[in-house]
Amino acid sequence: MQELMGLYPDELKAWMAEKGEKAFRADQVFAWLHKGAAFDEMSNLSQALREKLKSEAVDQPVSILSTRVSQLDGTRKYLFSLRDGNCIEGVLMRYEYGCTLCISTQVGCKMGCRFCASTLDGCVRNLTAAEMLGQVQCANRDMNGERVHNIVLMGSGEPLDNYDEVVRFLRLVSHEKGLNIGLRHISLSTCGLVDKMKQLALEGLPVTLSLSLHAPNDQIRKQLMPIANRYSMPEVLDACRFYLQKTGRRIVFEYALVDGLNADEACARELASRLRGMQCHVNLIPLNSVPERNLKGVTEKQVQTFLKVLKDLHISATRRREMGDDIEGACGQLRKKHLTEVKA
Repeated sequence: MQELMGLYPDELKAWMAEKGEKAFRADQVFAWLHKGAAFDEMSNLSQALREKLKSEAVDQPVSILSTRVSQLDGTRKYLFSLRDGNCIEGVLMRYEYGCTLCISTQVGCKMGCRFCASTLDGCVRNLTAAEMLGQVQCANRDMNGERVHNIVLMGSGEPLDNYDEVVRFLRLVSHEKGLNIGLRHISLSTCGLVDKMKQLALEGLPVTLSLSLHAPNDQIRKQLMPIANRYSMPEVLDACRFYLQKTGRRIVFEYALVDGLNADEACARELASRLRGMQCHVNLIPLNSVPERNLKGVTEKQVQTFLKVLKDLHISATRRREMGDDIEGACGQLRKKHLTEVKA
């Protein structure tokens, strides 16, 4: 079954032509799909064509399995169901400037970062561009008139490990005849796949690159992130500078504070020395404890001390606002709980 939502307009026209349909029908189908419509809702198509599409193609590849709503801030945590029975997560956060949706790019993750629950069961498979778009469509339909304004590719999975489908998603989600979400409203988070970071810099897609750094040096980073054994910090930071040079977009560094490992003042000063002179911003994240990995979070005093050191050394930095704490908002938590309940 062909996932039509993941096709570019010309590809959809070619597919429809093979079925004996005219090009304008493809334009109609493309518009409907990117409004989140099912085949049965495409009212300007004949019943015969709708039945043909239903028998040979997929309209909406993602559905909402469950929704949890935070009583603290209204954050919505989705457990999405895929057609093959797998499930993934998404988080919808409301800000003054609009709604931001965090989506997944893989079922699980193989990067093995110690602080992330998404990677505990490994990577099952890559998501298709249609399945990434489907997460946005589900959120839009769930909001009853509101729309997703910003997207962050920071859910389960390493986006650059699923490079081709992620790039296809970026081109489709920003298409003027589709959802038309500006690329400057999209952030992509990576643990630091250097070759793919450089490749992305040349795509002409001005998304914000967020690097999961989480350490001021390789010695500490290797304790948290296996990818540090493949790419050194100088290599990763050079790739960030290359991305900045080619896109003009500042780099965001994600830094999860782990008690006893990377959260003291000496680490803050070393981090500042690494980043000095780069157009960047540091996003400090108080760790969500991961009992399976024996990692402990920090106190608010530690966060503020670390933040002050960075600011005093002229590094742009903020403490990330915590949202959805009461609904297991952190990446991978809800999916893991669901899988455990299913197995039980």
